[in-house]
Amino acid sequence: MTPAAPSPAHPLTVATVQAQPVPGDLAGNAVAAARWTDRAAAAGARLAVLPELFLPAYHPPTLAADPAGTDLAATADQAVDDPRLDPLRQAARDGGTTVVLGASVRHPDARRTISSLVVDPSGAVRVAYDKQQLWGGERDLFDAGRRGATLLVDDWRLGLGICYDGCFPEHGRAAAADGAHGYLCPSGYLAGSAHRRDLYYAARALDNTMYVVFANAVGGADPWRFNGGAAVYDPEGRPLARGADTGEDLLVANLDPAALAATRAAHTMLTDRLPDQGPSRTVLRG
Repeated sequence: MTPAAPSPAHPLTVATVQAQPVPGDLAGNAVAAARWTDRAAAAGARLAVLPELFLPAYHPPTLAADPAGTDLAATADQAVDDPRLDPLRQAARDGGTTVVLGASVRHPDARRTISSLVVDPSGAVRVAYDKQQLWGGERDLFDAGRRGATLLVDDWRLGLGICYDGCFPEHGRAAAADGAHGYLCPSGYLAGSAHRRDLYYAARALDNTMYVVFANAVGGADPWRFNGGAAVYDPEGRPLARGADTGEDLLVANLDPAALAATRAAHTMLTDRLPDQGPSRTVLRG
């Protein structure tokens, strides 16, 4: 049985973004991220989530051709100190906002990962999480992450995932087992995947009776054209906010601790879950 963590004491206002970064323009995309952060802060958001690989853009040909220009270097303690991120640091400081956004990161041991950076309200930048479930050709460019991560914003516990991670129920469940009240998933879903995009993250919310904040890229040229649909889901998997399949947008929603507690009281999957589903199975013939 997994005990649910106590609900937070206060609501949390979050913003999720669907936006179109420019492939390879890390400095320009950092400026764009700063503008989105300013908009989120103006809307009252304490937390802003931007898409997967937003800083270099999710464009495998560019990521393969120019790793030096698209990667950020992490220190041994997972800090990132790159002057191209200065506008984003300033926006986080100005707005008192925590920002989660995607980057390509080179670690001191030479591993290259698809990562979520966290920019905190002091302007410090850290590599918070490395994507564990790599999709398709990502395996040719990147190394898989080695561990999960939970972000604390005020008294909210927020599990971190990236795109394909959210397609695996075990990933969201691991966050919930660690006491997560919500699950943040910067993503890069391609045109034609709207059915799966809208199903996976609503399901992770309901599976684990937790909020899910889903950010996504939008626009671009085939075959790397993305389909927006950024959303915030409540703990029963209902969208509190959802973007269109086209066009950039910022969506804002309130994560309500009373709604979280009421859902978990009514739907007790986390506390009812068995430690395992049995070491063996009965096989019947019909």
